[in-house]
Order: sequence, then structure tokens, then C-alpha cells
Amino acid sequence: MMYFSARLLPCLLAALLGLSACAQIEPAADGAETTEAAAGESGTEKEPVVNSPLNAPLMYDILVGEISFQLGDVADGTSYLLEAARLAGDEALYQRAAEMAIQAQSASLALQITEAWRHDYPDSLAALRYELQVLLATGRVMETREPLLQLLRTLPEDEKEALITAMPAFYEHARNREEAARVVEDILADTTEQPRFAAAAWTTIGRMRLRAGNATGALAAARLGQASDPDAQWPAILALQLLAEGPADLAASAESVVTGYMARPDAEPDVRMGYAQLLLEAGRYDEAREQLEQLTRRHAGYAEGWLLMGILDESQRRDKPARQALERYLKLVADDKDEAGSAGGNADRARLALSRIAQRSGDDAQALAWLDAIDDAGSTFQVLAQRAELLARQGKLAQARALIRGAPESGPEDARLKVMAEARLLREHGQPEQAYRLLADALDAAPDDQDLLYDTAMAAERLGDVATLERLLRRLIALNPEAAHAYNALGYTLAERGIRLQEAQALIEKAARLAPEDGYIQDSLGWVYYKQGNLQKALDILQAAYRQQPDAEIAAHLGEVLWQMGEHDAARAAWEKGRKLDPDNAALHETMQRLGATP
Repeated sequence: MMYFSARLLPCLLAALLGLSACAQIEPAADGAETTEAAAGESGTEKEPVVNSPLNAPLMYDILVGEISFQLGDVADGTSYLLEAARLAGDEALYQRAAEMAIQAQSASLALQITEAWRHDYPDSLAALRYELQVLLATGRVMETREPLLQLLRTLPEDEKEALITAMPAFYEHARNREEAARVVEDILADTTEQPRFAAAAWTTIGRMRLRAGNATGALAAARLGQASDPDAQWPAILALQLLAEGPADLAASAESVVTGYMARPDAEPDVRMGYAQLLLEAGRYDEAREQLEQLTRRHAGYAEGWLLMGILDESQRRDKPARQALERYLKLVADDKDEAGSAGGNADRARLALSRIAQRSGDDAQALAWLDAIDDAGSTFQVLAQRAELLARQGKLAQARALIRGAPESGPEDARLKVMAEARLLREHGQPEQAYRLLADALDAAPDDQDLLYDTAMAAERLGDVATLERLLRRLIALNPEAAHAYNALGYTLAERGIRLQEAQALIEKAARLAPEDGYIQDSLGWVYYKQGNLQKALDILQAAYRQQPDAEIAAHLGEVLWQMGEHDAARAAWEKGRKLDPDNAALHETMQRLGATP
């Protein structure tokens, strides 16, 4: 009979399996005593030696099993390992046999092994997990009910919520999503009655329902989850998913679940951040800012909140608060080593926005310094385009164009972006004819490219070619009837020229229905009412548009309506706000000059 110390058994197994688990085990010194007398001499009490059950038959089964597997005989290899597992009473050997079958992609054999493992160790969490892994990998959804339910019941209380919330990920690749939803709902039926886990359980049920196409059922689950525990974040997370993926007719109800949770002072910052992002995507900028203000006030160290606040403010030319927020973000990630290591592209987004802010303030040197601080400056096209803009502002348009043209291309999309960026430079720096020719040539090669259609139409507008603009925009609308910016651009162009005003109004109203939160479209709507002589309605719309989207051109329109209403001081105040946003705005200067208003 052979005996081995229990602490040497893992070493032998590791050697057989090609592992290095024994690196920290040191052999006893020659002649080491294990008697009580020796222990007494050392002043410490040594643990008694525990003999290993690794005998000759067991060692034989392990060796033959491993060799058979290495030679490609999976059935024999696992059979020997199973025999060894029963002899040794060691779960590690069951696990090794299961891994052999999984590695050999033998689902039936893996299931036989995990069933034997569970039979011998009914309370083994590892056996349950392995059986679930095999069942899920082989798409045997209905058979997962019993082991997953047992796993849920067996886990310690403080681990159950994590399992419940992870369940949708288990069934991510299930072909029959309705079947998967039914299985999960059945597993969690009792859990929904347990106050501690009800919110998480209803959320998981709702996520499975949503994935199966039952958005109404998902909303009901979110409501039940929130009713069971108003403090829990999970129902609000489900409601956010419904807002992002669900049908429009359920949006208001889903949002009420989110806002109900957001009303709590201890709302999780990640949930508030997700809500703010959805509001931004919907163009609801004021509401998004409100959420971000609460987020940064209550969680001042939450870096991503400052980033999103800064990006929002910069896009709306609120340059001072944008700069403060973005610099705060960069300081937070610099002070947090873990955050700094993962910030990467987000930190570069902040620096790019800070460069634009510095450029708008006339500080080209600082704008360039922010660009130089960007880690991935060589491969980010936005950075290169910003550098080109700085060159153009210095009168070096030829160098700016060469910089754009020399940018590397990894495919057709890069070539298209370069054309559009160069045309934008030409258009904004006094070369509208060249911009139009460049875009028109690109459009000839890709006549259905919607971005090229829009940019070429805008270049035609700069040349006063309304007929070409209308032809291109109507082509874009035919390709994409949901293109709100195309309806808006055509309607605004007609209104600006005072022609076909009823048609212009209809076009802009169509754009507003497609994008009701877009401040620029609201500006166009106010402008067409002004052109038709409805000053009060124009004023109401333009004031709301400016609150939603502070912009120098909207300020120019707002000021003109006020001027025509005899409110000259209010008009000058509006224009002054516009000048602070964009001192060089051509529309603003033209308006003030035409009306004879002093700066």
C-alpha cells in the first residue's frame, strides 16, 4: 500500500496535468522530527501528518486516463478519471474528466460525467455549474431548469442576487428565446415573493421577456420589481433598456419607472448616467443637463459624469462651464491610477473638445497644445481635421488641405471622410466654388451617399444655387424619408429667401415632427413664422429654441424678431449673447449691419 502526504497530492496531479501548483511547497529538511518532543523543542505545535489516499490503483487510473486523453481516446481517458474520482473521493478529478469531455467537444460524454459527479456529490456547486455550462452550450434550454434552480437554492444568500441578475447572459445565445424566458420565469417564480431578491428577479424576468419580443410583459415586470423594492436599481435598469430598445408607445411608461428611481437621493450614479445618455440621444438636452448636474453634485468623484457634462456644454458652445467640467474630468482620471489606465479614448475626447474651446476663444497655441496631448493623435481623424482647421485660421489653407489629403486611408470610408473634411475647410474659409466641385465629383462616384448629398446641397446653397440644392435634398428625402435635416434645410432655404413660404413651413414642420427636440429645427420654424409676419409666434419659438440650443445664428434670428417688434434693447442683449458664443458668426454680423444696430 502506498501513502502520500495530503499536501503532496495536488503536486502529483499538477505534474500529471502539466501545471505548476507546487511552486510554493518546500520539502521537509532531512531528519525532520514530527514527534511531540520535537514539536516541544521548537516551541510550536506542528499539525499531524495526514496520509493521502493516492495508492497504486488510483495512481494507475490517473496516469492511464491522462495518457489516453493525450492520445485522443477521450472515452477511455474520462472513464479512468471517473474511476479515480470515485476511488479518491476527490471532486478535482470529476472536474478534470468534465474538462476533458468539454475540450473534446463531446457534449453527451460531458453530461454523463457531470451527472455522475452530481450523483456522488449532490450538494456540489462546482458540479452544478459544470452541468449548466454543458447544457447551455448545447442549447438544451429546458434541461437547465433543475440544475439552475438547485444552484439558486444552494448558493449562500449574499451570492444569490448576482446569480439572478446574470441569468439573461446565460441564455444569450438560446435559439428559442420564448422558451428561455419561460424557463427563467419558472425558476424565479418563488424568488419574486422574497423581499430581498424580488426586484432582481422581476428585472431578470423582464429582460428575458424583452429579449423574447414581449415588451409589454417586460414593462409589467419592471413595475412589479419597483413596487417590491423602490430602493432597488434593477427595475430602473430594465426600464432604461426598454427606453432604448422597446416600442415608442411604451416609452412614457418605462420612463416613469426610471424617474421614480431617479427621485431617490441615493440613486446609483451609473443608472443616472445611463438615463442622461438616453436623454442626450433623444435630443432632450436640458433634461440631460439636469440629470448630469445632479450626478456631479451628489457624486463629485464620478469622472464620467463630468466628461458627459463637458461634451454636452461644448457642443452647445457653453465654453466656460464646458472647460471647467472637462478639466475636472481629466484631473479625476489623472488622480485615479486605475481610472487613468482605462480612460484612453475618453480622455482624448475631452482634450479634443478643450482644443475646440481654445480655438473659439482665439487661443490657437492652447488649442494646439491640447491636440499635442492626445495620446492617439496620429490615428484619430478628428484630431487631424482640428489641426487642419487651426492652420486654415492662420491663413495656411493650402497646408491645411495637404494635411487632410495626406491622412492615411484604411478603406473607402476614410477617403470619403477626407473629401468631406476638405470641402468643409474650403466652404468655411472663403472657397465655396472649390468646395462644391470637390463634393460634386465625389457624389458622381457615389450618387446615393446621403452625407455627400447633404454636404453638396449645402455647398450649392453657399453659391446661391437653390435649384441644385432642392434637387439634391429631394433626392436625399427619397432615399431616406426620415431625414429630418434634409426637410429642415430645404424649408429654411425657401424661408430665408421669402419664397414658397407655405411649402417651407410644411417642410420644417415635418422635420420638427421627426426631431422634436432639435433646437436648430425649432429655429427654422420660428424663422418661417417671422417671414410670414407672425412675430409673436416666431418670438415664442425662437426663445425656446435658444434656451434649448444656445447658438449665435439663433441669437441673430431672435434679435431680429425683437428688433422688428420694437424691443431694441432686448434685441441687442440677444445679439450680445450670440457674439459671446461666436464672435465671428457671419449671420450675426450681417443681421446687425442690415438693421443698422450698433454692436
